[in-house]
Amino acid sequence: MTRRISWTLLAVLVLAQICYPLTTGATRAGLTVATVVLGWLLSVGHALLSRGPRVAAALVAVATGGGFAIEAIGVATGVPFGSYDYSGELGPKLAGVPLIIPLAWTWMAWPAWLAAVRLTAGGTTTAGGGGPTAGRWVGRIALATVGLAAWDLFLDPQMVAEGYWVWRDATPALPGLAGIPVSNYLGWLLFAVLLMSALRPLAGPAAAHTDRRDHPMIALYLWTYFSSVLAHAVFLDLPASALWGAAGMSVTAVPLAVTLLRARPGRRIRPADHQPHRPGVDATR
Repeated sequence: MTRRISWTLLAVLVLAQICYPLTTGATRAGLTVATVVLGWLLSVGHALLSRGPRVAAALVAVATGGGFAIEAIGVATGVPFGSYDYSGELGPKLAGVPLIIPLAWTWMAWPAWLAAVRLTAGGTTTAGGGGPTAGRWVGRIALATVGLAAWDLFLDPQMVAEGYWVWRDATPALPGLAGIPVSNYLGWLLFAVLLMSALRPLAGPAAAHTDRRDHPMIALYLWTYFSSVLAHAVFLDLPASALWGAAGMSVTAVPLAVTLLRARPGRRIRPADHQPHRPGVDATR
C-alpha cells in the first residue's frame, strides 16, 4: 500500500513537472504551487506510511518548520542567503515568506536523506555493533547535505527567471548565474547540514535504513536530477544552470544511479548490501 500510494503521487508530480514548460504566466505560477504541494505530500506521506508518525513529525519539524524559520530570518535580515524579496505570485505569505517555500525544503530533504542512507548502508559497524561508524555518519550527512543543497543550482535560476523572487544585491555570482549571489548557495549548504544533522536524532533508528518501500523516493531523486538537466538545457533556455546543477547534484545522484544498476535483478548481492527493515533496529550495520 505504501509503495502504491507513493508511486501514484510520484506519477502525478512527474506529469505536473512535464506540463511546466508548456505553460506561462499565472498558469505556470499555479502549477508551481501545485507541484510543491504534491512534492510535500509525497515526501511526508511516504515518511508517515513507511516509518510512522515519529519520522514524519521529525521531517516536518526540521524541514518545514526549520525551512520557514530560516526563510523568515533571511527575508528580514539578509542572513544567510543574502538580501531578497518574494513576489506575490506564489500564494499567501507569512512574515514575507510564501507558505509553499518551506514545503519545498521538505519535498527534497526526504529523498536526499534516503539517497545518502542508501549510499552509506554497507560497511563495518561501531565497536558495539549498534550502528554506523563515525566516518560513515559524517559521510552520510555530507552526501545528504550536498544532495539537497545542490538542487538549488537548478531551483533558484529557474525561479528567478520567472520573477518569483529577486535579490537586492546579486554579487558576487557564479559564472552564468547572474541575479543570484554566491551567499545564497552557501546559505543553502548551512541550513542543509543543520537539517540533516538534526533529522536522524529526532526521527530515531527507523530513518537510518532503506528498503524496498523507498524505491519511489529514490526514483524521485533521480528523476529530479535527470529531468532538471534536460529541462534547463532544452526547454527553459537556462544552459548555465543545467551545467552547474548537473555537476553539483551528480555528487549524490550519479553514485546512487550506479549503486542501483549494480543491485539490479540478476546480479548477486551480498547480504550487507541491502537489509530488510526490522522495526526499532538501526539496519545500517
